[in-house]
Amino acid sequence: MDFNKKKAYIINTISIIVLYLIFFVLIQTKIMNNYFIGIAILTGIMIIMAMSLNIVAGFLGEMALGHAGFMAIGAYASASFSIAVVDSGVALPNIIILVLAMIVGGVVSGIFGFLIGTPTLRLRGDYLGIVTIGFSEIIRIFFINFGPTGGAAGLKGIARLVNFNNVYWITIVVAFLIFTLGRSKHGRAIISIREDEIASEAAGIPTTRYKVLAFSLAAFFAGIGGALYAHYQSFLEPSKFGFMFSIEMFVIVVLGGLGSLTGSIVSAIVLTVLPEMLRSFSEYRLLVYSLVLIIMMIFRPQGIFGRSEFSLTAFIESLIQRKNVKKSIGGGEAS
Repeated sequence: MDFNKKKAYIINTISIIVLYLIFFVLIQTKIMNNYFIGIAILTGIMIIMAMSLNIVAGFLGEMALGHAGFMAIGAYASASFSIAVVDSGVALPNIIILVLAMIVGGVVSGIFGFLIGTPTLRLRGDYLGIVTIGFSEIIRIFFINFGPTGGAAGLKGIARLVNFNNVYWITIVVAFLIFTLGRSKHGRAIISIREDEIASEAAGIPTTRYKVLAFSLAAFFAGIGGALYAHYQSFLEPSKFGFMFSIEMFVIVVLGGLGSLTGSIVSAIVLTVLPEMLRSFSEYRLLVYSLVLIIMMIFRPQGIFGRSEFSLTAFIESLIQRKNVKKSIGGGEAS
């Protein structure tokens, strides 16, 4: 590892710890009440969902409009698992139950991602989007009519295992894993398919295998997001995972920039917090929310960051460089 990479890792690690300590102090001093803690938790979950969708929509460049279906699978699978563990009387720490439930939710969603992605990824563009929408609606209708998961009344009795601390660190771990994927040889192979699938195949890249891999990984991380959502809300309602929720996640990814993980993080924060800030203007909230999106798409259609990533190290270095330039200019004028 060269010096610049090592410096970037150190700066990012310090900033992550400092940010956590700031939130910790705000929570301990009651400056952040339960309402704002809830918004922070939901923001972390939406960050995970946006980054997972970015694997398909950003890295692979495919239009997937049924991501809520994978979240629903992960949520119901993990919730059913944790309920079974709690009812069995096995004494396990809450964090262990949550981790096991997330693994179950992620794996089950990943398996469905593989099963759905293998035949459907032969399609492209609008056709793939329509198929994924259909899949998501099938999942939603299934849970509405499936008695063991509560049906239309919803699944109750889920242990509330999620708090700000574990959501924060799980979000950091997921962001690190997806960021590492994008920088790995497998991630670059997926991105090369987005740029030119024919050229990638001619270069010897097994495009079908990597497309299914990207789809399965996106479903896996969506399942983790669903598990966190289930164990925070402690109640699951099938109507939550409808078509509009998938569109909401897709809008977050597009607004942040297709292929930019930091863009997805910033966009998820903005589009989760903004509706809550506008709640007092309930009559005009949706109007302002839509207006912000329209203005953004007109003046910056590529999204906040486009396909680039925000670098904290580069930002700090640019500030230092500007300060040095101002000092040198000031010194030159004084002389």
